[in-house]
Amino acid sequence: SSKQLLDPEEVDVVPAADRERGVTPVEFRLVKIHMSFHIWRLAQQVKVRQRVIATAITYFRRVYTRKSMTEYDPRLVAPACLYLASKVEESTVQARLLVFYIKKMCGSDDKYRFEIKDILEMEMKLLEALDYYLVVYHPYRPLLQLLQDAGITDLTQFAWGLVNDTYKMDLILIYPPYMIALACIYIASVLKDKDTTSWFEELRVDMNIVKNISMEILDFYDTYKIDPQRGLQEDKIIPVMNKLPSKA
Repeated sequence: SSKQLLDPEEVDVVPAADRERGVTPVEFRLVKIHMSFHIWRLAQQVKVRQRVIATAITYFRRVYTRKSMTEYDPRLVAPACLYLASKVEESTVQARLLVFYIKKMCGSDDKYRFEIKDILEMEMKLLEALDYYLVVYHPYRPLLQLLQDAGITDLTQFAWGLVNDTYKMDLILIYPPYMIALACIYIASVLKDKDTTSWFEELRVDMNIVKNISMEILDFYDTYKIDPQRGLQEDKIIPVMNKLPSKA
């Protein structure tokens, strides 16, 4: 699994074709946040497990370390990632259901008008873009084991919510899942006044990495004041999305 991890420098690079359209690094990040929300919202409609959502968002983020948004329309890549992830995680969602709910969610916006064949065609392109490497390891399982081990299972819900939020960033592409889990436990224990110092010491992990990940998560909360239900404010994201050509 470690061969799939990338250096931070490789992850937040705006592809050349998008740069030519005037997409800045900040805007590139905004689109990824916005579309992570879109995947999450679509997933709520078709009722899939959190794991499927996490896998879909990981695919989405991985694709854009290799392909441009100009070439691969994020509005279509998002549902195609959810479709592919639902198969890989063995809880298949029918493409026609996705098409139905996209219409319901984005009905008035022509840029989101897709047919079943669009999703199936994009799925094929995604498989190629992902080099057919579809296994994703997530922080959820290590999180539960570590919380048990630390004897702080009362923080489960809070820490789990933090893990969910890490998918609004590219952390899953950069760090091993158990390190992300540890960072979420670290934040949770600090915010909830649990003394985990000696437990962390016994783990013998690189606390610098745990603290770096924690800082990235806290910085993210500071930088993007995001409504947990609605996502980014429209006036922030619409001008950015308008820079991207639509395939619909």
